[in-house]
Amino acid sequence: MTYNDMLNKLSKSKFRNSFHLKEKDINYIKEKGYDKIKEHAYDFINKRLAPSFIPNDGKQTPMKGHPVFIAQHACACCCRGCLEKWHHIPKGKCLNEKEVKYIVNLIMLWIKKEYEHL
Repeated sequence: MTYNDMLNKLSKSKFRNSFHLKEKDINYIKEKGYDKIKEHAYDFINKRLAPSFIPNDGKQTPMKGHPVFIAQHACACCCRGCLEKWHHIPKGKCLNEKEVKYIVNLIMLWIKKEYEHL
C-alpha cells in the first residue's frame, strides 16, 4: 500500500477526516519550513511513540498545538493502539528505523496536502 493509498483509506474514517490544519498551523509551517517540521516529527515520534512501553499510551499526543500533532491524529499515528489497528505495527516493541521513517513520511505527506489545499 502506498502512502497515498493509506491517506485515502484514513480519509474514509469520519474521525480521522475531522482533523485539519488551522490558520495558525499554516503560519507556523510558513515560518519554520518543511525541514524543521520534519525534524519536529522525528523528535516527537522517537520520544512519544517509538519506545516499546509508553506509560500514557493513548494520551501522549495532544489534539492541538503543533501541525505534527494534528497530522498524527489524522494519520492514526497518535498512539501504539492506533498504529497497531491501522498500520499493523504491533505494540510492545520498539519501533525500528524503517517504521519511524514510514510514520514521519506519512505525516509529512498529510501536512503537505493540507498546506497546499488551503
